[in-house]
Amino acid sequence: MSVDFSQAMLPRYDRLQSYEWNYDHAPNPVDIDVPEITGDWSFLEIPVASPVGIAAGPLLNGRWVLYYASLGFDVLTYKTVRSIERACYPAPNLVPVRANQLAGAGLELKESAEMNGTWAVSFGMPSKTPDYWRHDIAATRKQLSDRKVLSVSVVGTIQPGWTIDDLADDYAQCAKWAVESGADVIEANFSCPNVSTCDGQLYQQPESAACVAERIRSAIGSTPFLLKVGYFAELDLAGDVLDAVAPYVSGWASTNSVIARVRNANGELEFDGQPRGICGDATRTASIAQTEFLARKVEERGYDVKLIGVGGVATAEHVQAFLDVGAEGVHLASSVMVDPAVGLRIKESWT
Repeated sequence: MSVDFSQAMLPRYDRLQSYEWNYDHAPNPVDIDVPEITGDWSFLEIPVASPVGIAAGPLLNGRWVLYYASLGFDVLTYKTVRSIERACYPAPNLVPVRANQLAGAGLELKESAEMNGTWAVSFGMPSKTPDYWRHDIAATRKQLSDRKVLSVSVVGTIQPGWTIDDLADDYAQCAKWAVESGADVIEANFSCPNVSTCDGQLYQQPESAACVAERIRSAIGSTPFLLKVGYFAELDLAGDVLDAVAPYVSGWASTNSVIARVRNANGELEFDGQPRGICGDATRTASIAQTEFLARKVEERGYDVKLIGVGGVATAEHVQAFLDVGAEGVHLASSVMVDPAVGLRIKESWT
């Protein structure tokens, strides 16, 4: 029987509240019949019920993971964790913007009064202490069913005087802790436009990316390992990075966001004039094009690297568009924060 999910007043991230408030007010799982879709699906060779998952952003902790698992998502990515505690950036953390489909660099967008599918994101990759998140991940994995995959996003935290080897060791330590806590998959976040240090720009540096990827692979053994990257203004660079990391990674997820500056209604630059990642609907065309390019490179060069499409997904048609160009799975983020029932609707309308 068809269910009118639009009438379900499901809890969601409240962008008018602080990150800490949302962290502490995670919803409980809901009891909803989830539509099933046909087909044999896998995520980095792990059997799953569908190709529909959630990227790291919306899943602040284990309670958020379990909530969205109950809403039909089969791959759940625990929000990026670090080897040290890191506070969230001050509000605003989510600023709606007016934008058409985006591509290129040096973009500047205008703030919107309402969320119409696209927003600027400014969290700064916050993290609880390792003791806290390791316990939370372990408890969460025990409560997820076998047909759900728990991926944990990790990032290194650059310190003054560190070399790339130091950063690689820090990434590897976080990844090892996550695996020991029960993570089914490790996602290394190599892309965060909200930080100016190299831990947010690794995806544009082939040699450094390979160094960190190799160190993570050594630390986690055969655990599936996914690389999260941002938007490449020059796709040839994406090919160079793929060549560098292919020996170590199981998969590649893109794109994190498209970078732009944002002006408010008074004409002033938000975020102290710093660029921020633009996520949501306006990134879809660029993300699909990048996935298609990488799929060709993977096939031409015979790499055993699976592709995960990320960017502007809100319908079954959007999911199919990524699958059609070579993605194995598709992760949502902005749309699930605005409409928690979006996964249910995608599965209900699947053909």
